[in-house]
Amino acid sequence: MRNPVRYVERQDYGFFTQQATMDQPAGEARQETSVVIRYTTYADLLESFYIRYSKKAKHTHQGSATAASGRKCADPEAFTSSFTVWRKRATQYVKGGPNFQLSRPRHDSQLALSRGNPINGCRLITCPDRPKPAAPTLRPNQRHLKATVGRGPTAGMDNSPVLMVVVDGMIPWCTCDTCHTYLTAGWRSHFDNLSDWYAHLLRHSPTGTIHIHVLGNIITANPDNVHHILKSRFHNYPKGKQFSAILGDLLGRGIFNSDGDRWMFQRKMASLELGSVSVRSCAFEIVSSEIRTRLLPLFDSVIARPSSEDPVKPHPGFDLQDVFRRFSFDTICRFSFGLDPGCLKLSLPMSEFAVAFDAASRLSAQRALTRAPLVWKLKRLLNIGSEKKLSEAIKMINMLAEEVTRQRREMGSSSNKNDLLSRFIDSIHDDRFLRDVIVSFLLAGRDTVASGLTGLLWFISQNPKVEEAIREEADRVMGQTDDVATFEQIRSMHYLHATVYESMRLLPPIQFDSKFALEDDILPDGTFIKGGTRVTYHPYAMGRMERLWGNDALKFRPERWLKDGVFSPQNPYKYPVFQAGPRVCLGKELAIVEMKTAALALVRKYSILPVDPSWKPQFAPGLTATLRDGLPVIITPRRGC
Repeated sequence: MRNPVRYVERQDYGFFTQQATMDQPAGEARQETSVVIRYTTYADLLESFYIRYSKKAKHTHQGSATAASGRKCADPEAFTSSFTVWRKRATQYVKGGPNFQLSRPRHDSQLALSRGNPINGCRLITCPDRPKPAAPTLRPNQRHLKATVGRGPTAGMDNSPVLMVVVDGMIPWCTCDTCHTYLTAGWRSHFDNLSDWYAHLLRHSPTGTIHIHVLGNIITANPDNVHHILKSRFHNYPKGKQFSAILGDLLGRGIFNSDGDRWMFQRKMASLELGSVSVRSCAFEIVSSEIRTRLLPLFDSVIARPSSEDPVKPHPGFDLQDVFRRFSFDTICRFSFGLDPGCLKLSLPMSEFAVAFDAASRLSAQRALTRAPLVWKLKRLLNIGSEKKLSEAIKMINMLAEEVTRQRREMGSSSNKNDLLSRFIDSIHDDRFLRDVIVSFLLAGRDTVASGLTGLLWFISQNPKVEEAIREEADRVMGQTDDVATFEQIRSMHYLHATVYESMRLLPPIQFDSKFALEDDILPDGTFIKGGTRVTYHPYAMGRMERLWGNDALKFRPERWLKDGVFSPQNPYKYPVFQAGPRVCLGKELAIVEMKTAALALVRKYSILPVDPSWKPQFAPGLTATLRDGLPVIITPRRGC
């Protein structure tokens, strides 16, 4: 005998009382009974109720393993492990669509089992999360559930029948037109960036987590989940073999493509070198020299200087993104290899090395966008199409890296250089491994800095008050000198520092990052992660969440980072632009100093405005946030400069 239970649309997690028609034996009148239906997550379940389990000896714990309310379990690891086992056995995971039914005999027999009855009279049911074959989120707003519910006292509740529906950290399925066109080009009519759509879905999620079934990807913008992935359960979320295969030809066994002992070795070595005063001083000298001798003269050459005799028409504009890519490539090559490609000369073509590096980065990123990895692997095997171009580009990179490494080994330690190659060469005797390490730093230091600088200058151009505040701070610290700021002066400029952080909050150079779960796991918001699943945290979406940044989350406001005029950092798991935990970016400080120094030098001397005042960022697919058509700007000198 079955009792049909129908519930209405829910707006949030909590207790709901529904009217259910209970089927009665023949001859008896039909009666209506109130049924309490609770929508919850595993984290809430752990936090709110006593969970009874046994493992050799019986234990009872109250509260969650994460101790969200301050209560701690005696053995959190054992508790979490046992709860996972209990969940698999006690949960009726229903497949096959939005309707399910549970017979009374089966219901009663499972309630009789201690492992299936965490709360007396309450049946735990996990809803299916496939309301439509390609639906990006958990389920539609309305669903008919058919189940027989048990009676019995529960914590803080009366004897009403209880049906507990555990939601795996997902959300009611979004019914907007954009989501109806899922996996079509329809999202382009609503958003400039695919990440904008993910941000749209994540904003609608009560837990800040969604599941893209077709891609087999769980995406989260929940700081607690990010902390869990990047720190608490770090060893369960490596880069994974899938990621390593995609970037393996370009990065080899480099730090950004490694896990385990190999990653740890490179991490310790890089941390030691990048933390040294001599390396930081060398890096700043390279940046200052590049700005003083190339970047500023380049801007001087393209500004419009009208005169009464021969008016000069405004320059038609040049691509700011391209300039910053050239600038950052020059600096990172000098810092990593001790090699000067001389890219920051617009009159000259890009060096072969820079062109090859661009192509290799772009084509490697395209692998990640291929839904079926077999496609690019087959093209690689046959050496055709994009894989042939990638092979040729990597061959060029390898030739140059091998030549530079050979020359540096011949020079020996007497070369007295502070570039990374010279400092690593005595510690790494495998030339191929040495190449992988250096190329990884090239990739990290080139595109991320260029992307960050482009976004920063665009935001400054759109906010005149911010631009003026930066200039006023610079005048207070530097006086009227026209020279590039010193390292000490850069460090003392808190408003400029806040502006850089605010820019990357809204336009992070790395919009998302993925890991692959080794084992089954449960995120703090209750999302169940099956081993082998791709799990992505999304800094781009997190920077746009009102629940994290307030009602003005979409507003560019550097003041949110200041407290009494001094920069005040935020929780790194709320702002994972530089990752966090054991894999936090080692070059973070070097990158920020480079961005601040270059931006300040330009803002003090020039006014930089987009050619099109209505221009908005549109991104091309890639490893970093690269603008699809660049950023054409017009440069004009400031008065008195």
